[in-house]
Amino acid sequence: MLRQLEYLVALARERHFARAAAACFVSQPSLSAGIRRLEAELGVPVIRRGNRFQGLTPEGEHVLAWAHRMLAERDALRQELASLRGELTGTLRLGAIPTALTVTSLLTAPFSERHPAAKVSLESLSSRDISRRLADFEIDAAVTYLDDGALRDMRRLPLYEERYVLLTPADGPHATDTEVSWAQAAALPLCLLSPRMRNRRILDENFAADGARATPAVESDTVAGLYAHLVTGRWSSVISHAWLQMFATPPGMRVVRLSGPAHGPRVGLAVVAQDPQPVMVRALLAAAREAGVRDTLDRLLAAHLG
Repeated sequence: MLRQLEYLVALARERHFARAAAACFVSQPSLSAGIRRLEAELGVPVIRRGNRFQGLTPEGEHVLAWAHRMLAERDALRQELASLRGELTGTLRLGAIPTALTVTSLLTAPFSERHPAAKVSLESLSSRDISRRLADFEIDAAVTYLDDGALRDMRRLPLYEERYVLLTPADGPHATDTEVSWAQAAALPLCLLSPRMRNRRILDENFAADGARATPAVESDTVAGLYAHLVTGRWSSVISHAWLQMFATPPGMRVVRLSGPAHGPRVGLAVVAQDPQPVMVRALLAAAREAGVRDTLDRLLAAHLG
């Protein structure tokens, strides 16, 4: 039955018979036959029949939820048995919100050093996708904002609190300032993340608290896109100190303290609350607890502030 459940998961994900068959490395007739065998064994229809895939039946939605769980348990069992032989194998599936991608190497590097036979698959995901894919056992863990109300039935391990600083041209209006207000930052030509991203909404709240409103000249939906504009020296930005881990300070720019709120929301690891935890998740949590992410980022910020 597990193979048929794999077919169902692929079909629900791809929403197309041919693509699902290709993902499972079988022919389309084989996949269709496997779905029919699953329906016969369970005694319920799981897909809506038609010339094309038209979705799952209500019974099929329930079967899909169990399929995710059963396949995850199978993979966890394989990893557990491998660990009993003294070596962790398989793939750690890690998701991260875009603004926390810059710190994931602080977790994956010690994890891989401890478990060289294990692989890591890292995806950039929205907060909404993270909560859904954790619940569906499509990823093992995620680096995300821990105050997200969608993280129900999840265990959380805090890693750091976002701290915001101004990244501005070294020869600009604040060339000699050691600290500026949020209102002063709002008056600069800015490049910020787009409003649909949580980081930007937090920044807008801080600007408003200082009686200001930021009207950026450039908006990006990725940190890399934002930095691509900052290196020109034309714009300033309010950034999370965690981004300095990967992008540092571009030439001709400087980091300046912002007055007001010193810390933003907590960022950390979220995993499904299970007992026992899969060995892959236990290994990641163990590495994360000893990684010292908060201290590393605080030292980095202090160095950039000079």
